[in-house]
Amino acid sequence: MRTIQIEDFDDWRAKARKLIGNQVPPSEVQLFDRDGQQSLFGDPSDLDEASGATFRVSREFVSLAQAVGYHRDFNRWNLLYRTLWRIKTDQPHLLEIETDPDVHRLIQMEKQVRRDAHKMKAFVRFRKVERDEKEYFIAWHQPDHRIVRRVAPFFSRRFKGMNWAILTPDESVTWDQSELHFGPGVTRSDAPGFDELEDLWRTYYANIFNPARVKVKMMKSEMPVRYWKNLPEADIIADLLTDAPKRVEEMIQQHEGFEQTAINFIKPTEGESFTLATLKEMAIECTACDLCRDATQTVFGTGPVEAKIVLLGEQPGDQEDIAGVPFVGPAGKVLNEAIDNAGLDRDKLYLTNVVKHFKHIETNTEGIPNGKRRLHQKPNAREVRCCRPWFDAEWSCLEDAEFLVCLGETAARAILGPGNKISEVRGRLLSTDYCAKTIVTWHPAAILRSPRESHRQEKMRELIKDLALAGV
Repeated sequence: MRTIQIEDFDDWRAKARKLIGNQVPPSEVQLFDRDGQQSLFGDPSDLDEASGATFRVSREFVSLAQAVGYHRDFNRWNLLYRTLWRIKTDQPHLLEIETDPDVHRLIQMEKQVRRDAHKMKAFVRFRKVERDEKEYFIAWHQPDHRIVRRVAPFFSRRFKGMNWAILTPDESVTWDQSELHFGPGVTRSDAPGFDELEDLWRTYYANIFNPARVKVKMMKSEMPVRYWKNLPEADIIADLLTDAPKRVEEMIQQHEGFEQTAINFIKPTEGESFTLATLKEMAIECTACDLCRDATQTVFGTGPVEAKIVLLGEQPGDQEDIAGVPFVGPAGKVLNEAIDNAGLDRDKLYLTNVVKHFKHIETNTEGIPNGKRRLHQKPNAREVRCCRPWFDAEWSCLEDAEFLVCLGETAARAILGPGNKISEVRGRLLSTDYCAKTIVTWHPAAILRSPRESHRQEKMRELIKDLALAGV
């Protein structure tokens, strides 16, 4: 049994190439990194260099392996080598089998590394230190995985004009405004303590904190409590959460952050809080914009309050307007098919729209206005803003929601802001004010409107893929 030490991904790739070239099966080699428990390591220099120099692997595998290389699992190099061996010997399409135990584990590890990198970018807080009449900024962070080298280039781009250092238990990195330098890990005591930047962070956080959107469970998921000790704003989170109900009531009274005419309809009775049922009753009376005049009724969201996945569309259509339920017309049938193919259960989803009334014009069969046919019209920006507080209130009731799927451009712009095109953001996992796991995809009506069958099929495949991502 060979035991070989691995320094990093590049070192693994070079040694794995030698091992594959010399036909060394995974059962005959153990790969360990610097933190492994083996004290004696084999030397692969006796392997034939040339025999392993010609084969290639897909970019997909290389990208996956690079990410997994940052994972803390000590067995990651063996898992990667076993997968590479299987790909090169008899299973060239192994990565397409996501149910395979090795592939599934690698995908999960890659997601954990990606999530940890996102946390580092979000939760690193620099403190200013003055030395030799120069300003330096130092931060302490404790990531789950060895991601310093993966994330450091992000900070060098973002804070290009600063001299900074990020200290972690595994490894540290400094930036001198021209080059990154890596060094050994340090303890928390090596990081500087309080300074005036902490007060600045607290003030900033208190001002951006929106009590109408706060969800404690999601907050703790996206900003785990163990990170709080390193965040200056964490000192005030408890007080902000305690004051949240009072702040919501003040926002309602002052119309803060909402369209004034719309928020007047969202008022709980004294001593009660919002529920989906009470909100639905309130929405029936909404006349915040002119759309209520021609629509048959308000079409509110539907689904269980414990739903983990929320689907947000644009507005009800003709059949939804008559039935009073979202996604029951032709677009709803397409959505049902996509939900089934994605392996989801519609009864466990919460479905709603940004706009709750059907906007349309009436024509006759020749398309002349004022006829009997009701043709969909896209809501304008004011109508979306006016109706938006209803979704804000719905979202605040969905405490277990973990994934927000925006169906179509109107929903995407309502959540992400103007200027976001589906072609640019579709299928990407995004973090928004509402949900850290937000994705934009096609509205099923857009699939129906596609002129070519090939386009419809392609968009349908993408919709199914995006919905399946929400169910992972």
